[in-house]
Amino acid sequence: MAKKLKVRYYKPKADIALDINDIQNFVYDMSRCIKCKGCMWVDHTYMPGAASGFLTKCPSANMYQYDAYSGAGKMRIAHAMAEGVLDWNEKALEIVYACTLCGACDTGCKRNLDLEVELTLEALRVKAVKDGVGPMPAHKKVADNIIKKHNSFGAVHKDRNDWMPKGITPAKKADIVYFAGCNAAYVNKEIAQSTVKIFKAAGTDFMMLPDEWCCGNIIFSVGMVDEAKKLAERNIKEMRKTGAKTLITSCAEGYRMWKVDYPKLLNISTDDLGFKVLHITEYADEMIKSGKLKMKKSFDSRVTYHDACSLSRLSEPWTPWEGKRGWMGCVEPKIKRRRGTNGVYSQPREILQAIPGVNLVEMPRTRENAYCCGAGRGAREAFPEFAAFSANHRLDEVKSVGAETLVTACPICKSNFAKAIKENGDDVQVMDITEVICASIKG
Repeated sequence: MAKKLKVRYYKPKADIALDINDIQNFVYDMSRCIKCKGCMWVDHTYMPGAASGFLTKCPSANMYQYDAYSGAGKMRIAHAMAEGVLDWNEKALEIVYACTLCGACDTGCKRNLDLEVELTLEALRVKAVKDGVGPMPAHKKVADNIIKKHNSFGAVHKDRNDWMPKGITPAKKADIVYFAGCNAAYVNKEIAQSTVKIFKAAGTDFMMLPDEWCCGNIIFSVGMVDEAKKLAERNIKEMRKTGAKTLITSCAEGYRMWKVDYPKLLNISTDDLGFKVLHITEYADEMIKSGKLKMKKSFDSRVTYHDACSLSRLSEPWTPWEGKRGWMGCVEPKIKRRRGTNGVYSQPREILQAIPGVNLVEMPRTRENAYCCGAGRGAREAFPEFAAFSANHRLDEVKSVGAETLVTACPICKSNFAKAIKENGDDVQVMDITEVICASIKG
């Protein structure tokens, strides 16, 4: 008579959490990476025909042409460090920070294995800071600006709202707060100006925070979580004091910070913030469909839209989770995975399609598979050549579809693309979507 097989559980259930403060929470994810390259290549089922040259999704691996820079490579580095096999060195630090944390590797992995790649990479940067080796010198300069002058550029804080156009005065009390962010306040002022003009055209009352500070995107992104948490607590407190029901941003990075990373830092869900966080594209789309915002003037151009990472695959709401992992990696309770498929994708496209004269064409890589501009999460500050490489690669894709106008929904994307276009002498204009909307409502 055959012996009855015994089911053996080789490892007791372990307590874990989706908490980037402890890299040990992601050892399972690191150890189960099989280097399938789903983090580097766009799945062929998403590619419209043979789009030669536009099949990759990882800017770091594309630039440096070495596996260590890919999501899989960095997972192996993180695993070795978490297990005490590898220590920090100059090259390891470069690899960890020469990355835009764009989330393309995470969405690719979650089509196959549901490993938490993005959280692992964030936890690795937190470890770098806690170990006293991170962030990079360029990041420390920006962090110092944010802490001392409340903006990433080190500009004069009292000038933060000097962009406000004549004839528009924020309300002292309103249900909506507009959070402009550092870039639109000091550099791409036309984006902040266009946003409030959209509010005016829609008949929307809005207010500003009494004293707007930086959202802390770079501080958080480079692993300085203690400083980022203090800033999150301060900004949320100031927002709640206004009594407003909705905060609207025109910056994708700021949108992600308020909606996803503030809750992550405070171990609460997005729903627990006490107010709604919207990007201007979500609000403008709602106003157009309700008839309050009318697109009248023609904008005659062949247009393509760039999905900013923090408005797309990184923008899904945050829900904290802790539980146990047991046999075959099964977790209790179940995790509601953030797979990047529920980002802000349809609204900006429907806005553009509602504008007379716009001929909207799509690039081969769109939505959760879009290629990053190369500037975000501290990459441009520490690795300008990498940021330029990524922008140029994406611009090649823009030109491949014959677009005359590249539309973005993030000031940082606009800055990086505009710089590359100017240096190359490209015959493409880059505009923020708020500018395109304003060009149409002026009629």
